[in-house]
Amino acid sequence: EALREEDEETNRGAVQIPDPFLKNVLFKANDDLFRLVREEGVEIGFKDLGGGGFTCATSEMGAAGGFGMEINLDDMHKAGDFPPEVLSIAETQERFLIISPVHLREKILKIYNEDWDLPNVYEGARASVVGKINSGDRFVVRHKGEIVCDVPIQHLTGGIRYQREEAPRTFILVEPETNEPADYNSVLLKILKSPNIASREHVYRYYDTEVMGNTVIRPGEADAGLIAPVRGEKFGVAIAVDCNPFYGRISPYWGGATAVAEAMRNVAAIGATPSTITDCLNYGNPEKPEAFWEFREGVKGLSDSCKQIWLKGYENQPVPIVSGNVSFYNESPQGSVDPSPIIACVGIIKDIGKAITQEFKAAGDRLYLIGPRFDELGGSEYYRTIFNITGANVPIVRFDLERRMIYAVIDAIDEGLLASAHDISNGGLACTAMEMALARPAKFGLDLNLDNAGDAGMRTDKLLFSESSGFVLEAWPGKEGRLIDLLRSYNLEPMEIGKVSRERRIVMKRAGVAVADLDLDEARLAWTSGLVEAMR
Repeated sequence: EALREEDEETNRGAVQIPDPFLKNVLFKANDDLFRLVREEGVEIGFKDLGGGGFTCATSEMGAAGGFGMEINLDDMHKAGDFPPEVLSIAETQERFLIISPVHLREKILKIYNEDWDLPNVYEGARASVVGKINSGDRFVVRHKGEIVCDVPIQHLTGGIRYQREEAPRTFILVEPETNEPADYNSVLLKILKSPNIASREHVYRYYDTEVMGNTVIRPGEADAGLIAPVRGEKFGVAIAVDCNPFYGRISPYWGGATAVAEAMRNVAAIGATPSTITDCLNYGNPEKPEAFWEFREGVKGLSDSCKQIWLKGYENQPVPIVSGNVSFYNESPQGSVDPSPIIACVGIIKDIGKAITQEFKAAGDRLYLIGPRFDELGGSEYYRTIFNITGANVPIVRFDLERRMIYAVIDAIDEGLLASAHDISNGGLACTAMEMALARPAKFGLDLNLDNAGDAGMRTDKLLFSESSGFVLEAWPGKEGRLIDLLRSYNLEPMEIGKVSRERRIVMKRAGVAVADLDLDEARLAWTSGLVEAMR
């Protein structure tokens, strides 16, 4: 039955409502559980309950071990007298499944129900024994004395193969013919003010970023956030989230591939090594052949990026996708959403003291570009903001180049060669370099020389706003030679593109002529006010 807006209160029970405090208590109790099993020298099965609820978790664990399962729903703690199908598949949050040797049963129950007092932490919460494994292959569920399910466990977990109809899009996108801007100052200010480029400070300043006292890099300071999760330890955990649905509008495949690559670059830009990926895939109605084709292309793109960029230090081993979810049927009478694979990348840095941020550090520092500029403005902020067009030449991921750039930046930061770094994505080279000047405390200007930024025959607007991947790097004084050697060891040719300026201006030159010359404060006002005005 469809949920209706007017039945919101009635239907609230159909929505999984998380409880952060209960989750925190459970995590601490879980730590005691893991300590117990280490002391006892035994192995256990442990799984959180997510999609598919109790049936999914129990059947997956049983099948993984080659056993059947016997479940008694009457022994399950519950909030009401629900039918067996609800008890079996409800996705209530903050639940875990444990399979342990029988002799540990009472000790485990004591941890959760007495030591951490779950019944008094949250009404109805507790640990209960609800079943056992058997040596057969049957998944058996009982409810009120009757068997309500008895199937081979492989039938629940093995899945079925269904070839859904798919069809590529029928419309064709073309690369537009545009005139080069006569006034780059106004173009830069307009793009800085775009909601997709503008500073997010108006949003994140309302949130406490110091809740656990372990924040190392805060919102707005770099391409990724960084925390030190274990007090007293040097290692840190970084995370970045990325997606550009406009790329997916042009090419669902490259939309998926670039989202993964950008998330990895963002983590690398602070010095962390990408370790895992999780995804949130948002597409239209999969029953429509074109929408399903978009989904398949997007999944293939993100898969290829993970497989081709690799885990650093493990050649040919893909960066694992450890979790994720899929949201289908995102459409209205006007059509479906642009393919939007939202990717989060988690990275690890061995020493948080080596992590860097994106703001300029000192006047006179040299700036280097890695990642050649290509004629790839399809889906770009420049096309949309200035011309209100999409284009066709979407940025592609050159997997080998991407891998070498990411690895090189990680190593350069680890060696202490870089003062700051920022990856090139939305807004291209122009916005990347400007954001390094505009990030707090915004003490220095930018002197950008486009003569070394790419092909001499490429139009200036394409050099500035192409969203081909890459990095802008600020080198510490005296470390430039070693930085160049390191980058070349990865078969990368760094391009010196300017310096950090003592003058509070953003200057971009080509062939000795200033194509743009902005007051830093004027540029920062545009950058910091864009989102505020868009939200009014």
